[in-house]
Amino acid sequence: MNITYDEKKRLLCIGFEGEIDHHTCLEMAKRVDDAIHKYLPSTVIFDFAKVSFMDSSGIGMLLGRYKKLLRIGATATIQNISEDIEKILGMSGIFKIIPLQEEVYFYG
Repeated sequence: MNITYDEKKRLLCIGFEGEIDHHTCLEMAKRVDDAIHKYLPSTVIFDFAKVSFMDSSGIGMLLGRYKKLLRIGATATIQNISEDIEKILGMSGIFKIIPLQEEVYFYG
């Protein structure tokens, strides 16, 4: 699992790459938390353009990061998801909490 970060004017785009599952979620959560503490963003975009697979562990990872963002007064959005990941996230109801962003932010 690779994670990229791009920060501009308190907008932090976090790009995930590879698989998001119970094997990778703990390390991902730690790395995302570290980036949030480092950049103190006002908005975070979770970018799934390069994610090949995600299971329900990814939902928990996202919700945990969202709660941390709320504590610092930040917001979050999700972008660039595949149809399969959209089904998983849609069934969870997460889009009521973290919206799916139509406009695509390109980073890197």
